[in-house]
Amino acid sequence: MSTELAVFKKPADLMAYLQKSKAAVEMALPKHLNPDRMLRLALTCFSTTPKLRECSGQSILASIVVASQLGLEPGVAGQGYLIPYKTTCTFVPGWQGLVGLLNNSGRATAWTGAVFEGDVWNFQLGSAPKCAHIPGDNYGDPDKLIWVYACGKVNGSEQPVVEAWPMSRVWKHRDRFNKVGRAHYSFTHPEMYARKVVLLQVLKYMPRSIELNNAIVAADAAEIGHSSRVDGGVVVEVQTETQPVQPPPGREEQPNGLEDNIDLTAPNGEEKQPEGPTAPDPIPTEPGELVEYIRRKCASLELDEPQVMEFAKDNGWCGKACKTLSDVASKGLRQIAANIEEHKDTIAAI
Repeated sequence: MSTELAVFKKPADLMAYLQKSKAAVEMALPKHLNPDRMLRLALTCFSTTPKLRECSGQSILASIVVASQLGLEPGVAGQGYLIPYKTTCTFVPGWQGLVGLLNNSGRATAWTGAVFEGDVWNFQLGSAPKCAHIPGDNYGDPDKLIWVYACGKVNGSEQPVVEAWPMSRVWKHRDRFNKVGRAHYSFTHPEMYARKVVLLQVLKYMPRSIELNNAIVAADAAEIGHSSRVDGGVVVEVQTETQPVQPPPGREEQPNGLEDNIDLTAPNGEEKQPEGPTAPDPIPTEPGELVEYIRRKCASLELDEPQVMEFAKDNGWCGKACKTLSDVASKGLRQIAANIEEHKDTIAAI
């Protein structure tokens, strides 16, 4: 097997491979994004999505270059996702990423929403389109999702563009283009997919930047199970020969706005505690004790505190200004303490 088609099982091995091509990522990135951060985000996705370990290093790198070309960070605030298609990884822009690219152009704005049973909602089309939505008790319940809508407005225009579809129409649309059956990412990301479908209809009437047009190409490719790559600064569709597997579970609209923050809590909401007869003492609750607990863990796992801080920042467990563990709030310290051992390989590769 050639190096380009190698499949990596350890985060450190993947990072070593990606580092060799960091220049390609840096060339594709806009000035406000950092190539080292993009590689760390790829590593986090690799660690939290086991099926990515079956994908070739070449396809993971290609996906990162596509994300870089679009200026979208995978796994952050719903901007986009690294989706495994058996041995091929592809970058799929999220609806938040598409909205951000349009809004950042300064020429138009757009937004999208989901309607659930019990919501007060109405819309109208025609010469005076409008949309009004008041969430009810079932808002956010995926089993109660009944409609999705998107609105867009060109700067200086008096009227918005409104698109609203019942979920039955969304699934008919999906089934019309879906060539991969239940492996399609809409089965595990239903709301994300549905909101993006109507948003793409609205974007047809909005002015497009080069980045937005490239993102739409990548989104359309993922719709039919294909991947994408950058060719001469332009994102192009690439046919995927193999059938895709299930994408990682979605984390729609977390309160802190970081959609793909790692959440490794137990089903009852309590933080994971090590199991087995050799389990260490329970994680402390006081901030000072937490800091010491994490530092002891760092020593036992041969990790440096700066590496842990970078991992915590990438996952939204602390602010960008935090320099040491003592700067991190209690909630962030608990997240670090609960996850440091399980993700030691990823942290060590930073």
